[in-house]
Amino acid sequence: MGASLSNLTESNGYANGGPGPGLGDIPESCVACVFLYLTPPEICNLARLNRAFRGAASSDSVWEGKLPPNYRDLLDLVMMPPERYRNLSKKDIFALLSRPVPFDDGNKELWLDRVTGRVCMSISAKGMAITGIEDRRYWNWLPTEESRFNVVAYLQQIWWFEVDGVVKFPFPADIYTLSFRIHLGRFSKRLGRRVCYFEHTHGWEIKPVRFEFSTSDGQQASTGCCLDETQQDEINGYHKRGCWIDYKVGEFIVTDPDPDTEVKFSMKQIDCTHSKGGLCVDSVSIMPSDLKDRRRRKGILK
Repeated sequence: MGASLSNLTESNGYANGGPGPGLGDIPESCVACVFLYLTPPEICNLARLNRAFRGAASSDSVWEGKLPPNYRDLLDLVMMPPERYRNLSKKDIFALLSRPVPFDDGNKELWLDRVTGRVCMSISAKGMAITGIEDRRYWNWLPTEESRFNVVAYLQQIWWFEVDGVVKFPFPADIYTLSFRIHLGRFSKRLGRRVCYFEHTHGWEIKPVRFEFSTSDGQQASTGCCLDETQQDEINGYHKRGCWIDYKVGEFIVTDPDPDTEVKFSMKQIDCTHSKGGLCVDSVSIMPSDLKDRRRRKGILK
């Protein structure tokens, strides 16, 4: 495919003994119409072919459809004044928003998926209310490159375990999945290698942790599981300890970004008959459901 496109671009081609049209003869407006049906990575690859393709790949009419309807709300989070982003091309706006945009003092990030242009969000542990977080006997903050926020909350031991959070945002119409990203055990690097320690990891096999969320329009979901099901994990040949795991809480549907959707979420195990510890809490992610499933299949969920 690439070779044939290149040949058509470099020469006019010959048919019936005379010169014929090549890709360079296609009007830019026609190329732009085709680009409306392609993904941003495909458009950027084809822009290398010739001048008409490069021109079409920079057209506002092409990139307007790749941006979410409320992209101006996202630009407001970047704290970019309207008079400034009005001078940016739609392609530049897409490039700007496809990189993580921090907000709420850097405790939350959102970005556009580079293939679909749909909105994704992540909330750091620092952006949540964690019971006992100020007491260093129970919790500590661990700096790490394994989190997009470069820090995770590490629980040594506690009896009342509760993590709560809330986000209010004009999510575009879509179906979203909310998940908690957590890790059993404490990890670090030693001699350039990742090592995990489990001296504090206990209590998660006794009773299930309850994950919940609710939205301002009445949607809710709840699920529970034991985080350290050692016997079952050994039977399946899979170990949860020492790995980042995304625990899916459920899905919610947004049909209209106006008014803003408020989502309250929590993770708790408040049975005070036993202590638990040795757990890292990284973040909560809110992503379009099919994107979440795609990333999980590729093994790149983070």
